[in-house]
Amino acid sequence: MQSGDGFIVILIVLGLAAWLYLYSRGRIKRTVEEGSPFDFLTGDDVPEDEAIGLLEEEGYRVVSGKLRIPIQIMVNDEDEVLHSRLFIDYVVKKGSEYFTVKLAKERKPLDMTGSAIREHLMIYQLLYPHTAGVLYVDLETKQVDRFIFDIDADDEE
Repeated sequence: MQSGDGFIVILIVLGLAAWLYLYSRGRIKRTVEEGSPFDFLTGDDVPEDEAIGLLEEEGYRVVSGKLRIPIQIMVNDEDEVLHSRLFIDYVVKKGSEYFTVKLAKERKPLDMTGSAIREHLMIYQLLYPHTAGVLYVDLETKQVDRFIFDIDADDEE
């Protein structure tokens, strides 16, 4: 072995150690960022109903039942605060993707136009941006529609 060989071996070992450290750190960071968007959910049992049966037939696994999201609204910086809430009927998972679920309401049918879908369902995608989309379940027609909102600021149509 020549006099500089030991120095080269030390450099290679240091380089491999640095690479291993950076790789591990990046992997851990990706795992944390790609975690479930619904880590706060409990494992509460959701009672079996017609909607869950339909979702399971389509290959979805129900993760949670109804979620209530409270909203406080201030108007014109006044002291009075208005209260409201949003409801998500279910959260489901298919493969590694999560979806929020809204059930069709007889008294408020969804018009299948872009603007109506945006007005009624896009809020649930915006509320949980790590979800893959929103499922709209119509029990009357036994149909599950999947909506995926692609918001691209560069695309002006």
